[in-house]
Amino acid sequence: MNNPFKKYKIDNLFFRGFAGLMIVVLGCTVWASYGISSKELVKSTSYYQQQLLDELNSEISARLLTIEQISLSTSRDDEVITLLTGKKDDFDRYRRSRSVEQTLANLTYSIPLIQGIDLYMDRPVQGDSKNYIQLRDRSDAAGQVWYPLLQNSDFAWSREHPVPSVQGDVPVLSFIRKIMFDDKYLGILVIHVKADSIKSILAGHSSAADRIMIDAQGQQLLGIGELPKQPELFQWMDELNGQSGSTRTHGKYNMSDSLLVYSKLADSNWTLVEMTPWKQITAGSLRLAEVIGVIGIAAILLTLLLTHWLSRQFTKPIKQLVGAMSSYTVGGSNTELPADYTNEFGYLFSGYRKQNERIEELYLSLQRRHEQQRKAEMEALQANINPHFLYNTLDQLNWMAIAKGQDEMSRILELMGRMFRIGLSNGESFITLEEEVQHVRCYLEIQQLRWGTGLEYAVHSSVPMQQLYLPKLTLQPFVENAIVHGFNTRSEGRIDLYFREEQDRIMITIEDNGVGLQKEPATAAASAKRRTGGYGIRNVKERIAAYFGASYGVKIEERTEGGTRVTVTLPRLQERPAQTHGEQQAAVSNSSDNIITN
Repeated sequence: MNNPFKKYKIDNLFFRGFAGLMIVVLGCTVWASYGISSKELVKSTSYYQQQLLDELNSEISARLLTIEQISLSTSRDDEVITLLTGKKDDFDRYRRSRSVEQTLANLTYSIPLIQGIDLYMDRPVQGDSKNYIQLRDRSDAAGQVWYPLLQNSDFAWSREHPVPSVQGDVPVLSFIRKIMFDDKYLGILVIHVKADSIKSILAGHSSAADRIMIDAQGQQLLGIGELPKQPELFQWMDELNGQSGSTRTHGKYNMSDSLLVYSKLADSNWTLVEMTPWKQITAGSLRLAEVIGVIGIAAILLTLLLTHWLSRQFTKPIKQLVGAMSSYTVGGSNTELPADYTNEFGYLFSGYRKQNERIEELYLSLQRRHEQQRKAEMEALQANINPHFLYNTLDQLNWMAIAKGQDEMSRILELMGRMFRIGLSNGESFITLEEEVQHVRCYLEIQQLRWGTGLEYAVHSSVPMQQLYLPKLTLQPFVENAIVHGFNTRSEGRIDLYFREEQDRIMITIEDNGVGLQKEPATAAASAKRRTGGYGIRNVKERIAAYFGASYGVKIEERTEGGTRVTVTLPRLQERPAQTHGEQQAAVSNSSDNIITN
């Protein structure tokens, strides 16, 4: 992506950028004012609606709880139980039915909330069909709208439905209770509650509100205003958390965008929900945003005029500086910049003048540095010649030993040449495991020539050595330490090297049957050798820690059968890690130090 500051003129960028910034700020301000104010309006609306719904819920719950208690006491009345059991003769049943009707009528007249009461029983005594109290045959209950609610419960509230009366059909809520005695199902008591009375409580002082009343099973009992369809009601009812709260539909469930505030009291079986259109709540916020937008547009127009003038004043000295820079020549006649600027542009002009003064010095010093660089390169090339000189010298000594018949010395010189070539490795810090083992074999063969038949060694490996890499000269210091210190006072000894893989690691074990770990060296000569070996081992530890971290390293311990065991843990590297030129030079120097020191 192209940087506009590298392509377009500063005055255009300054003007357009500032204009764009003002537009973005205005948009953010309008959006923030709308968002914050609408959020606060929604919050306050939700709070006050919540308080109102809780009060209405408490009042409705108290009224309906009274109906439930009346139903419970009536279902346990001795007269009602005696009538429903049907143990008396017809005359006595007729007398008792009239007594029950009178009792239920008294309840209806004393409690204005009750529209009427139906008692479903076997062999009812026929009465006045226009009476508020009806004794009905129990078989007729199956055709009522509330009958399915009793299949899994002994009592329930039905949704709003009409019942006939002398004034016509009246909307009611019905509380239905099964009448049981001695585990026998005797009949059904139905108390009809005037729906309009509950609706008037639900409406409160806001007759234009959209509110619904829902029971514990999620069934809509009644409502006022514009109500959603029953399937839509079930969809958003699933998101309620069983407590009072609020949510926004966001146009889901095929419903318009609305705020839903719902009330569910701890001691109530009812949930009251009020639905308020979102546009109605945020109308004031929208008007506020429009006013802010108009004021902001006027402010932008005035600001753009000021910005245009400022951009010209800002870019004028920059153009002067650019012109002076484009015409500058070393040692020539150059454009003079204004000297009356005392602000940042004055500092910039002053710095440009000082820069021109230093350019001459830089040109003069450039040639000197170039010569110094060429000299350093020649010295580096000369340093690279030294290893080759050493290779050739060892080769000449080898041929001299062969000419003199010194076969053993010739073999030692040949092995030393191999060790030296592997140790340098053309400046590489990592070599293959196969090359590392070859380096150790050369060292052990030289020691065998010195010891005769007293030194034995073996390499045990199932690892593909030619495919794995490790830091060079990792194993030789430990092998040397075993010979110098472990076999110091002995004429024979054995060294075993084991290589194995464990997941993404290589485990290298070096074991000897020498004297083991000693706390103090016996002689001064042994002390000097120990210090030498200690330096090589410390060098290996530090290199492993630097390359791979604390997860890898070296562990040295006594063997129970005598001798020392060294375990080297390294990562399984199938490729040589990349290294810089400086690292290569350090590797060459480090290799030489290891060869000479160890």
